Amino acid sequence: MQIFGWGRYPKIDAEVNLPRDLEQASALIKSDGMLIPRGLGRAYGDSSLASRVLETTNLQFFHSFDAVNGVLSCDAGVSLFEILKVFVPKGWFIPVSPGTRFVTVGGAIASDVHGKNHHLDGTFGEHVIALHLLLGNGEILRVSPTENTALFHATCGGMGLTGTILSASIRLMPIKSSEIIETTIKAANLDAVLDGFQQFDASTYTVAWIDCLAQGENLGRSLLMVGEHAEDGPLTVADKNPLTMPVDAPSSLLNPFSIKAFNALYYAKAQQGISTRRRSFESYFYPLDQILQWNKLYGKAGFMQYQFVIPTSAGREGLRQILKTIAASGQGSFLAVLKTFGKKNANYLSFPIEGYTLALDFKVTESIFALMDQLDQLVLQYGGRLYLAKDARMSEATFKTSYPNWQAFETVRERYHAIGKFASLQSKRLGLA
Repeated sequence: MQIFGWGRYPKIDAEVNLPRDLEQASALIKSDGMLIPRGLGRAYGDSSLASRVLETTNLQFFHSFDAVNGVLSCDAGVSLFEILKVFVPKGWFIPVSPGTRFVTVGGAIASDVHGKNHHLDGTFGEHVIALHLLLGNGEILRVSPTENTALFHATCGGMGLTGTILSASIRLMPIKSSEIIETTIKAANLDAVLDGFQQFDASTYTVAWIDCLAQGENLGRSLLMVGEHAEDGPLTVADKNPLTMPVDAPSSLLNPFSIKAFNALYYAKAQQGISTRRRSFESYFYPLDQILQWNKLYGKAGFMQYQFVIPTSAGREGLRQILKTIAASGQGSFLAVLKTFGKKNANYLSFPIEGYTLALDFKVTESIFALMDQLDQLVLQYGGRLYLAKDARMSEATFKTSYPNWQAFETVRERYHAIGKFASLQSKRLGLA
């Protein structure tokens, strides 16, 4: 069947295997040929694409929950949506959440996903107590920060290239309410929003929408949204069905004029300099989940998300040059999200380093590749890197320059029988064995 990532670029014909249980998964691993594990297919590019795929979505059971310490043990195919649906009413929340609920636990670990609280709480992998990994030779190992440590650091952020994650134990965080107290700060330009991040660096959640087409004195104008879990209120999960994008939008819908108009209206909606309101956790963390299959807005050709991080020391100058380049190209992003990262962790291919990260969505066109090549050079110039879970076209040279631990990662893969068994379109493009 044809499969693709959330960006719907590229597309590939693949043999998709959906084992019913551990025995079938183990038999598939032991058979001839290479493959890549795959969850709900929410990685944007080609990191979970291969001619042969092992889908983990049948591995979707809860095993146990320690209500005193908040430790949940579950299969890797369990989605964050299912965890929230069950445990928010009990007063527990996911410690680190990406921008969608529709990812599996295994996918969150393999991508070592980050959220709006990275500056305080790190990545998803830093809240994993242990996991069970099916190796390329059919052996199952318990892996943790203290057991098979090198393999743990290679697996968290390793994009499925060390083995198939079967199950994991993760520590949830207690909450008193499912609502978020959100404060929105209107920032007139890039300096203002970066100053805002510094001012609110003790806040639990910080994220900014940024107008990537604004120029001149308005360059980088933004809405900074600061969030805290409410201290009182309901513990509920929305039960209404989200809308669905039924068909592919016309390719002409998203163009420089419509994006510029949207950005102007979105920035203007915040009429006050600072405003505060209570929101459901769904609307704060997962606004795009309110429209199922929203990726069809970009048309049949699909889109690519371009997410980079550059160090704090180079942040203001680097972001300024990158935003100028995007604005000058006229190829704006419909969605542009800016966040801050705290210190990097010990995982070999984990994306975050201390600095600023900007995520941009670009419709696939002939000209967009040249722009992203320009942006790559700027990101490297300022000491940054691109996010593997969003990537669909990074070069081998860019990857190996910006991820200096790739050779140590390969050494671990070889030691644990992954080379020759686990590979994706992305790993081959990036020059991994």
